[in-house]
Parts: sequence; structure tokens; C-alpha cells
Amino acid sequence: MKILVLGGTRFVGKALVQELLAKGHEITLFTRGKLPIPSEVNHVKGDRNSEEDLAALEGKSFDVIVDTSGRKLDDTQKVLSHTGVPKYRFLYVSSAGVYSSSDYWPLDETSPLDPNSRHIGKSDTENWLISEAIPFTSFRPTYIYGPGNYNPIEKWFFDRLVHSRPIPIPGEGNWLTQLGHVSDLACAITISLEKAVANNRIYNCSAKKAVSFKGLVKTAAYVCGINPEDVKYFHFDPSNLEPKARKAFPLRIDHFITDISLIENDLDWRPRYNLQKGLKDSYDNDYLLNQGLNPDFSSDSLLAKI
Repeated sequence: MKILVLGGTRFVGKALVQELLAKGHEITLFTRGKLPIPSEVNHVKGDRNSEEDLAALEGKSFDVIVDTSGRKLDDTQKVLSHTGVPKYRFLYVSSAGVYSSSDYWPLDETSPLDPNSRHIGKSDTENWLISEAIPFTSFRPTYIYGPGNYNPIEKWFFDRLVHSRPIPIPGEGNWLTQLGHVSDLACAITISLEKAVANNRIYNCSAKKAVSFKGLVKTAAYVCGINPEDVKYFHFDPSNLEPKARKAFPLRIDHFITDISLIENDLDWRPRYNLQKGLKDSYDNDYLLNQGLNPDFSSDSLLAKI
């Protein structure tokens, strides 16, 4: 199929392009051209926020459009106003961050949404695709990690472990969270193209199991070659922090677990990476190659005062 990928040279987009190429699809990337472009793809240079740049897509026809970088409804509407609706399907990378906090876990795709979420524009986009009867599949990952991650998730833990610093941990570290490897997300998105049942579906997409904050630290220590029993912590009271704070602590300070049974059943898909395998991939194939680049521990002293 002829596929337009918005993005495609960073993190999720990069992993996805490799999966799509392996399946023999014809890929066009729409990017600003600031990162290397795979030789096997077509490239249209442009910024999605520029109407003039988007005009370069006029008259081009695609079976599938994949939006890995849209954050609000207007982002998607502007693209489709130039490309038209794809012949087969629109694929969208949404976020499990749209869900409200809950007393019931795990969260499924019908769980209540948080209207104040910073990701709510993604839910607005999903609702618009439904209202416009545009064939689509949307994916709501929790925390995506793996090589190329530009969000400070695993790096936050690796930095402190490698530099022998005490790890700030909210409470006793018993909140449960859920990470999903970037390659697993890319695989699920690619498989969805082969499944008619995925049409007009929204899927949670993450790892099968959750992990406690302290369990995450222990697993990260293990892949760094550090005895988990030697790790030092300092515990802080998160009650004065916004529950979804990401600046001081990189994870949502709450349980954050989604049910992935729908995508498993519909797509016959299973995550290939457990947490240990995924963190080792990120550590060996990303962190070690860039070790020592800009570790920032400034927020730790603020947490220590809470």
C-alpha cells in the first residue's frame, strides 16, 4: 500500500517505518528533513504547522495516512484538508494519558476520560474521525520507551543509577505503572493494516504487565549491572505535587494500568518485550551510546524538601 507517515525519523515514527518497509509498503515521509531519511522511502520536506508546506501534499493519493505526531484536532484536520481522506485507513497515535484517574484498574477503552488532560486533543481527534466517518484505527499507549526515546523516562532512572545517586521515589514506591516498548507499538500498528476488525477501533497498547515504581528501579538497576539491593532511595511525599507531574518525577504519580486484551484478541498481537528485555535494549542501544549527555538532577533537591 501507498502510505504517508507524518514524521517517521524519530522514535515511534522511525520504528514504524522499519516495520512498514519490512512488509513491502511504499512509504512517503512528510518531515522537516532535520534527521536522516531512509533511502528506501520518498520524502516530502515540510512542517505540518505550515499551510504552505502542507500544500506540497496536494494531488498526492495515499491508501493509508499515519499520524505519529498530531496532538490536537486541528493538526489532523489541516493535513487531511490537503491530502484528502486516505483510501483505506487513517492510523493515529493517541495516548492513554486521556483517561481520568480511577478506583478501578486496569482501564479499558471505555473508561472515563479526563477533560483537563494535556492529551485531550487526541481524544477530540478520535471523536472527529468517528463523526466524519473516516475509517481509522487509533492506539492509546501508556509510557512508550526504547531506543530513541526523547521523553525522560528510562533515562531518568539510568542517569541516577549510573551516577550512584539516591533515587527519589514517591511514597513507598508501590504505585503501579505500565510501559510499552516502541517496537511493540510499531508492530501492532503495522499488523492493524491486515485486520478488517481494526477498522474504527481504539486500542490500548502497552506491555501485558504493570510494575511498581520500586520494581521499575530494581529492573533498571539490573540491566545497568548494579545490584538492586545496593540502590539507595529517598522517599518523598507526593501529596503536594500535581498527580501527573512529569518535571520532578517522570511518571504519573498514581496507578496507571490499561487492559490490552482488546488489541490482543482483535489483532492476534502480543508484546515481544517484557520490561527487563525492553530496558536492556534501551540501555545497550541508546543510553550507553549517549552516556553522560546532560544529566539533570536539579529537581531531586526539590523533591527532598517535600
